[in-house]
Amino acid sequence: MTSDYTVKLAVELETAARLRASQFIVPQRPWLDLYGINVKPVAPFGSTSSKLFVDAALIHRVLPDELLFEIFSRMTPYTMGRAACVCRKWRYTIRNPVFWRNACLKTWQVAGVVENYKALQLKYDGSWRKMWLLRPRVRTDGIYVSRNTYIRAGIAEWKISNPVHIVCYYRYMRFYPSGRFLYKNSSQKVKDVTKCLNFRASRADCVFRGNYTLSEDKVEAALLYPGTRPTVLRFRLRLRGTTQGANNRMDLLALLTSGVNDSEVDGPDEDILGVVERWQDDETHNPDVPAISHKRGLTPFVFVPFEEVETSVLNLPVERMDFYVPG
Repeated sequence: MTSDYTVKLAVELETAARLRASQFIVPQRPWLDLYGINVKPVAPFGSTSSKLFVDAALIHRVLPDELLFEIFSRMTPYTMGRAACVCRKWRYTIRNPVFWRNACLKTWQVAGVVENYKALQLKYDGSWRKMWLLRPRVRTDGIYVSRNTYIRAGIAEWKISNPVHIVCYYRYMRFYPSGRFLYKNSSQKVKDVTKCLNFRASRADCVFRGNYTLSEDKVEAALLYPGTRPTVLRFRLRLRGTTQGANNRMDLLALLTSGVNDSEVDGPDEDILGVVERWQDDETHNPDVPAISHKRGLTPFVFVPFEEVETSVLNLPVERMDFYVPG
């Protein structure tokens, strides 16, 4: 007769064998234990909770919330977007509308504070962050580059071969929130032009100044080529982005040149856009300079941030990249 101890031992061994076999069939999923349990999120900056919250991260225990707030306030919106991916606390802190309000008012400062607040309430449900993502804007943290190429016939040698050359040149535009921009047409690469594309550039750098306006996603820009026959160069651009809120592309809709009288402008620093704003496409005020609507060199502009000018693919020579598709 078998004792009770022996029967109990056999049952326990059989149960253990079944559990051991089930481990190879049903995988371990620890997160299933969290179902039905509310995980308390990290308290954001400025929380009104009366409970003392102790953060486990060392950087949050050493760095006060006030100093973290000050650091975020000095970041650009695109840098804050990257910082929001670090942890939940940074994400909640960066969602503070103060950061996005300052960014929006600085970006659209030409429109005025009153118009910005009207657009905020009518179109963007009172959210500064939503306004920053959805409202078209000209980016000022880099330069817009248009890479253009054309084929030029070479000199035939002994009537045996007819060589051709691929010529590459760039249009550079750098915008400022104040409604001014800089323009340069050159064969130099992006990394070389960025150094001189500022208001301190000398006349030898051939950097020209102009004014622009932004209406919805349309950009109107104009600048004056000084000389014995002053010439006005006008741009009509359309903003777009490869992703939401990127604004990293500008389609060149029209490129116009026309003449202007010496009495109409006082110098290159004058608001030339206000002078030619209502001109027709074929209108010129100097018979020696005809009005021309250019049909070549209209490749879309690609935005290159300042931190990427050294590594941008636009620096590649023609031998390695004969044609560039902006996308």
